[in-house]
Amino acid sequence: MNPHPVDTASSTDIFSSTFLVGDVGAPFVIGMAVGYFAKKMLRTVLFLGGAAIVLLFVAEYYDIINITDEKLQHVASAATEAAKNSGGFLVNRLTGITSKGVSGAGGFFVGFKLG
Repeated sequence: MNPHPVDTASSTDIFSSTFLVGDVGAPFVIGMAVGYFAKKMLRTVLFLGGAAIVLLFVAEYYDIINITDEKLQHVASAATEAAKNSGGFLVNRLTGITSKGVSGAGGFFVGFKLG
């Protein structure tokens, strides 16, 4: 005989604490942490990218290098595409945490907004 009987009602009751913490709460918090981190990293990358561009402009001003507008736009387009792909990867991964996937993705967007 099992000393800890399983409450079958809690597995089907969407308002039970087991369901809310396991399927909604924890994935939401994970998603929120990932979204917050992603926003902070995006800001850091943009800051460093801006600093690199300013250094390139200074080097061009002193005739150390030659930069064309087409090359600069091509690099910016490639960086934008890479950011889109990594953001999509994170959201796709978070939707796989629970069966519905809404909680993790929702947490990501809330964390991204807070970051």
